[in-house]
Amino acid sequence: MTLDDDQLDRYARHIILKQVGGSGQKKLLSSRVLVIGAGGLGSPLMLYLAAAGVGTIGIIDDDVVDLSNLQRQIIHSTDQIGAAKTASAEIMINRINPGVNIMPYPVRLTADNAEQIMADYDIVADGCDNFATRFVVNDCCLKLKKPLVSAALSQFDGQISTFKGYLADKPCYRCLVPRHPGNVGNCAEAGILGAVAGILGTMQAVEVLKELLNLGDSLAGKLVLYDALGTTSRVITLPKDPGCAACNHMS
Repeated sequence: MTLDDDQLDRYARHIILKQVGGSGQKKLLSSRVLVIGAGGLGSPLMLYLAAAGVGTIGIIDDDVVDLSNLQRQIIHSTDQIGAAKTASAEIMINRINPGVNIMPYPVRLTADNAEQIMADYDIVADGCDNFATRFVVNDCCLKLKKPLVSAALSQFDGQISTFKGYLADKPCYRCLVPRHPGNVGNCAEAGILGAVAGILGTMQAVEVLKELLNLGDSLAGKLVLYDALGTTSRVITLPKDPGCAACNHMS
């Protein structure tokens, strides 16, 4: 692949980074990332992946844009209310970077379709808002040996980690959350400070780009906890659970 003049100009600030360079930008342009959820986390995540030149971005979401989404889901706009979120996100991504290939999946991710969809991607970024889908994503990533960058939100705080449970010394999502924790409200039920979604979604974009480019320290085996009200963040070690029903057979 040879970068054309427009690409050299568009991605100039990446290319001058010695850790990225032209070879790294070419790698991004040939990369494929699947984003689960075009909501509060997926919005900034997709915008930054598109701006960075990730060649193919898959978007899976079966919802439509609602007025109440616009407080945090910045990839959508008022004129897109009622439209499928996948279609709305595709419009905005094309405005930012028409060179990105968008693969919309306006369906709900289930155990029946997850493997077929996820198999074509290098990495999965999960920004969904329910545990059932998170478990499906985790289990399929384990089976396909795909890195999973997952984030979650709760009112004024959030968390993010990268899961590579297919490796002998790294945990999967079920090592952190082995079963459904019960009555945990989503954003619609508990509320969310919109900008918190922006912070965690942008952090997801950074971690996805790091994984694609093999930069810095991976969050695999670590969990970042962010507290907006205290303006603090901390990193805790997340060990592999030897009793994990999902990934212990991969040890």
